[in-house]
Amino acid sequence: MNINTQWWRDATFYHIYPLGLCDAPLQNDFNTVNRLDALYPWLDHMQTLGLDSLYLGPIFQSTSHGYDTMDYYQIDNRLGTQENFARFAEELHRRGLKLVLDGVFNHVGRDFWAFKDVQTHGEKSAYRDWFQNLRFGSQSPFGDPFEYEGWQGHHSLVKLNLAHPHVRAHLFDAVALWMDQFGIDGLRLDAADCIDLDFLRALHGFTKSRRSDFWLMGEVIQGDYRQWVNPETLDSVTNYECYKGLYSSLAENNYFEIASGLKRQFGPQGLYQDLLFYNFVDNHDVDRVASKFENKVLLYPLYILLFTMPGIPSVYYGSEFGLDAVKEPYSDVPLRPALDLNALESHPPQPDLPGVIQRLVELRRQSRAILWGSYREVWVQPNQLAFLRRFEGDSALTVLNSADQPAELHLEGLPWQSGRLVDGLNPGETFRIEGGQLSLTVSPTWGRILHWEN
Repeated sequence: MNINTQWWRDATFYHIYPLGLCDAPLQNDFNTVNRLDALYPWLDHMQTLGLDSLYLGPIFQSTSHGYDTMDYYQIDNRLGTQENFARFAEELHRRGLKLVLDGVFNHVGRDFWAFKDVQTHGEKSAYRDWFQNLRFGSQSPFGDPFEYEGWQGHHSLVKLNLAHPHVRAHLFDAVALWMDQFGIDGLRLDAADCIDLDFLRALHGFTKSRRSDFWLMGEVIQGDYRQWVNPETLDSVTNYECYKGLYSSLAENNYFEIASGLKRQFGPQGLYQDLLFYNFVDNHDVDRVASKFENKVLLYPLYILLFTMPGIPSVYYGSEFGLDAVKEPYSDVPLRPALDLNALESHPPQPDLPGVIQRLVELRRQSRAILWGSYREVWVQPNQLAFLRRFEGDSALTVLNSADQPAELHLEGLPWQSGRLVDGLNPGETFRIEGGQLSLTVSPTWGRILHWEN
């Protein structure tokens, strides 16, 4: 595919979990209520931040949290009707935004219609082969007269037999519906690392034949990312490999951790130099990143790194204000709240953070080096990190300081013998380069984004 048709190469994402944000009941009461109207002000907000793509969490009809699908062809009653969603998608695209939905194809809920048919008709069900390792003759943990495979042992989530041609046809027809009727621009594939690669290749062929610029991104926790990201399967995966290092390098005064990950992935000998992963500091499954820091001002160098490292950055709704939330032992509900946008904008926990993110989005969009450039580490110490991004004639030098004191750095081995560096993050500040060397000071818990001028 021509890279010029890959809209995600320039994308900046906003991630919303709609059942939570729209304050839907935790269990589906099957009363149809249009709660999607609550999302429109958030489109204004994400555009104010400069973000141009929306990853909208699960919207298919489900029993509870959205990842226990009942019907792939219907929007969840708790969010509204197909017509409500059509208007929302039309308005989003009118604004020039991209729309990516959750594709939960690895498993379904126990209320999925075909599974209910097996419960009713037993071995005579036409759908008995739709589910992975379904065997009659013994009981499931829920008392069914058969066993089946659940996602990671969770029998409330029934694993589909994705090799079955009728299962594939059912899922692909659903994808076609959301593509054709609502113009979705991509799918985030839940639990992609649990899905057979042959299914992913078939899905890739199906979607790309309909729209060559349709984006497929997979949730992958660990493993060799090239197994999933290649011309035959997916365009991107969640960068969980760098996720922990992004915050713990700050919380534990150890930039060496994230520096090692970035070098392994994108450095001169990196494994994934030509790939663009989906980068995040939190999401609907993990603690809000602000909860990781006693000193909340560490959020500022964190987001500077997120928006200048290689890859596609994503902001989880509410975290741009510095919200705290911690995952409970058996519940993700605290991570997925209903939020009052007006109240957050009036009294944000971190008043300056939204404006900083807005500036970072703008600087990223202006720099081909930050968007697509190579990565080379220039300097790393426990509380300081500097790295260089380069693409064709454009260069960007990011310098970070997580300490609570100013940092004086003397950087050597830069690719320019002379000239000056202009700081886009701190307007009006410039630095001279002498013999490939640069001396500069970085404010506490802050950074610099420097571009070279001859």
